[in-house]
Amino acid sequence: MFRIISGKWKAKKIAAPKNFDVRPTTDFAKEALFSILENKYDMQSISVLDLFAGIGSITFEFASRGCQNVTSVEMNPKHTAFINSTASELDMALQINVQRGDVFDWLKKFRNKKSFEIVFSDAPFEMEEKKYYELISLVLNNKYLKENGALIVEHQSRMKLEHPNLIDTRKYGNVSFSFFEPNKEDNQEL
Repeated sequence: MFRIISGKWKAKKIAAPKNFDVRPTTDFAKEALFSILENKYDMQSISVLDLFAGIGSITFEFASRGCQNVTSVEMNPKHTAFINSTASELDMALQINVQRGDVFDWLKKFRNKKSFEIVFSDAPFEMEEKKYYELISLVLNNKYLKENGALIVEHQSRMKLEHPNLIDTRKYGNVSFSFFEPNKEDNQEL
């Protein structure tokens, strides 16, 4: 179960079926993250890519806050069906575009097709560290971020991600968010 923190559906509790193996971002970490994001972005005018969307905790938070363009990528068909049905129930179906597939394959297939202000990744905590770096590279090297954009990677606090584009890491208990900026040389070409 997770709760939408703010926006149109503030305090709405969303319960996933009990057999779903998910780890939604905690309310505490989500509140802190969105406090940072709302100070930098106008939620109504940005586009978001939510990778490893799970049951949509982050997706629904963006949509509730007025984001009109959220693309959610999730491999589990039960989870994508849950996001779609919940989006319909909450009248968010036009805001949320659910894509079923492996995140790495999806990023390779759609490279250079669309860019976003925010790319959020909440990969399974058991994912190998080298896969985190592959993900960061795929996002940053394929223009998934707009010039003012940010890649936000949620990971266990004990993992320390290092990268030239890393601009900040915020720790909230055993969860950390690492923020990456787009490659500068890519944006100069535009």
